Amino acid sequence: MSSPKILIVDDEEGIRFFLSEAISREGYIPETAATGEEALKKVEDEYYDLVITDYNMPGMNGIQAFSKMRDIHPHIVGILITAYGDKSLAIEAMNLGMFDYFTKPVDIKEVRVVIRRAIERSQLQKEVVTLRSTLEKNYPSNEILGVSTATQEVIERINRVADSDVSVLVLGESGTGKELVAQALHYNSSRKHRPFVKINCTAVPHDLLEAEFFGFEKGAFTGAIKRKIGKFEQANEGTLFLDEIGDMPMATQAKILRVIQENELQRVGGENTIKIDIRLVTATNKDLKKAITEGEFREDLYYRLNVVAINLPPLRKRIEDIPILSNHFLEVYNQKFKKNIQSITPEGIDVLTNYSWPGNIRELENVMQRGIILAYGQALGKKDLLDVYPSLGEGVESSGSIGTSLSDKVGMTVESTEKKLILEALKEENWKRQETAKRLNISRKSLHNKMKKYDIVE
Repeated sequence: MSSPKILIVDDEEGIRFFLSEAISREGYIPETAATGEEALKKVEDEYYDLVITDYNMPGMNGIQAFSKMRDIHPHIVGILITAYGDKSLAIEAMNLGMFDYFTKPVDIKEVRVVIRRAIERSQLQKEVVTLRSTLEKNYPSNEILGVSTATQEVIERINRVADSDVSVLVLGESGTGKELVAQALHYNSSRKHRPFVKINCTAVPHDLLEAEFFGFEKGAFTGAIKRKIGKFEQANEGTLFLDEIGDMPMATQAKILRVIQENELQRVGGENTIKIDIRLVTATNKDLKKAITEGEFREDLYYRLNVVAINLPPLRKRIEDIPILSNHFLEVYNQKFKKNIQSITPEGIDVLTNYSWPGNIRELENVMQRGIILAYGQALGKKDLLDVYPSLGEGVESSGSIGTSLSDKVGMTVESTEKKLILEALKEENWKRQETAKRLNISRKSLHNKMKKYDIVE
């Protein structure tokens, strides 16, 4: 890939020259601007991986300039240069979402380290945007996000079985996103223009399940004042998603089995047989094999439902996905609550990735909602998150073996994403390396080195 581009904004020519030289030695491409207004014009015309801006300049100050740059490129990464000891400005910059700050006189060793980390952050954000764009082309819900091996295996399995029309059993703890998998299976199948109907088996009283599933005729029982079409019939020619299937009573299981076998049903109180054509997706957080042994689930129904199984791993086993999911929720709830929080600070991400998440993605989403509603600044930080969810402070202790540093996690995320994008490009170009390198905007040698690094073979 091309070298990262860094824009240096400072009214002092000496500082611009000094930073340009230091940046060039690190292999980055520097460009300069003497004022915030000049910098804005450059950002309008070109994308920069990083902006380093002085605070005190004629006209627009550095924080004002960066704020306007974020309006143009929401994911741009910034570093502020301030006068020595001006801590209040540094805090304001961090609240705005800037990555870090320097104080004058600038320490060249510190500059190199911070710039390197800022570029890593910028590249990670670009990878996340690219990945999200790729996933949105394939899935109706872009909440199926993640670059971990476990998540990629789930997505690959969805792709392989989506259009096969077989029954799928989705397994996983509560809050892992089982309904999203069911939606992805439906909207990537030939049934995508037909109904997607869902029902939670625990949300309906057991004595009403049969009527909810199969419908009823007028007068079938007290209170049946008119005909009602059941969920199976509503889903005809589409997909029916039965969540928490493991909580279904045995009597209802027998009737469900017959409908699946015969592809027909009768409404409660009805005499006519109604033919149906549905694709069935079910989900549970229970161990159905154990339930079979204990006489709580029918073995014959289990094998009808479990033609293909998709196992969703808990969030604690795919921590590389947490930064991506957190930033996704940040975008969603910024819009919903009309907030303008620009980013999550590195310390905030560290808190999130070191918690064990017993409630999985649903719990993470809940925490992000609270944090976004109650946050004070324009960056969601460690204190914001701990204020709304003190349990996060116990993250390191409760997460057991989860001790990977944030920088390691970021590196793992970037590498996982890069490998995925390279594989996709190779497949699209029929494994022709020259064309693949051109598509990825890298040299053929660079592609060869990356394929070797990730052990990618044809």
